[in-house]
Amino acid sequence: MIIIMRNGAPQDQVTAVIDRVSQLGFKPHISPGEERTIIGVIGDERRLDESTFDLMEGVERVVRVLKPFKLASRDFHPEDTVITVNGARIGDQPVVVIGGPCSVESREQVFEAAEIVKANGGMIFRGGAFKPRTSPYSFRGMGDKGLELLAQIKSSLGLAIITEVMSPEQVPMVAGVADILQVGTRNMQNYALLDAVGRSARPVMLKRGMMSTIEELLMSAEYIMSNGNEQVILCERGIRTFETTTRNTLDVSAVPVLKELTHLPVFMDPSHASGRARYVNALSRASVAAGADGLLIEMHPHPEMALSDGAQSVSPDVYTQTIADLRRVAEAVGRSL
Repeated sequence: MIIIMRNGAPQDQVTAVIDRVSQLGFKPHISPGEERTIIGVIGDERRLDESTFDLMEGVERVVRVLKPFKLASRDFHPEDTVITVNGARIGDQPVVVIGGPCSVESREQVFEAAEIVKANGGMIFRGGAFKPRTSPYSFRGMGDKGLELLAQIKSSLGLAIITEVMSPEQVPMVAGVADILQVGTRNMQNYALLDAVGRSARPVMLKRGMMSTIEELLMSAEYIMSNGNEQVILCERGIRTFETTTRNTLDVSAVPVLKELTHLPVFMDPSHASGRARYVNALSRASVAAGADGLLIEMHPHPEMALSDGAQSVSPDVYTQTIADLRRVAEAVGRSL
């Protein structure tokens, strides 16, 4: 349920409604807008009558939200959420590109990649210290040592860091270095992990499960937000379909659908979606044209030597060309890069 206050309703009337929501055993969620304030009622609202608030001073109308997700819903929060990380305003007019390798492999590799990202105007660097792999015999990251290298990147080059966290126990350690915590596709419905990152003060990038619906993605975001962390970035990274020419199928339609349903920023990951470096540029351009707020692109200084996901990692030259191409697409759709 949402309570929409009248345009210009004084603060004492807003406060009275908030207090009433709390007295009835519900959690109020306040979304102050430019013209009017919207108060969300969090809890089992089936036992709540709209008339409870209809007659209160300053209330314009009361609306029941039929969607199962509340905090993530645009009904609750009509204005776009903007998350600022190292000067990058995620969810605002500029499209934000986050580049870097799948895995941190060595000091030389990660610094070379980070310098390329920075030279192309990047403010956020991606790199995996802990890697969930399909095969237990595949390279699973450098762990703590990889995290230390990411910390060095942060202090030496001034880049913000995004890296994956795989368990609730890792959250405090990873949050000590990372500016954005990434929850991977395999952990989208790991509810203990969602609760843990929800209690963190760090923004969270939540990747869509490879076989999950958009509603399931938003319900996972709801888990994070219900724990107090409203800095959630959604990421479409490709879903599993019958098609085999690409690793996954990039659901470009997810961008306008999510933009309609939620106020949260929407990213696209063309690297994992395609599994082929040669398709990353085209899928990146399509993502920006569709309205994505940002891109997560895997780039390795020497893809042929990568210990993980080399086939989908673009080279430095291709990364640089992709950024140049994206600037033109962004301009064409009224945005910048």
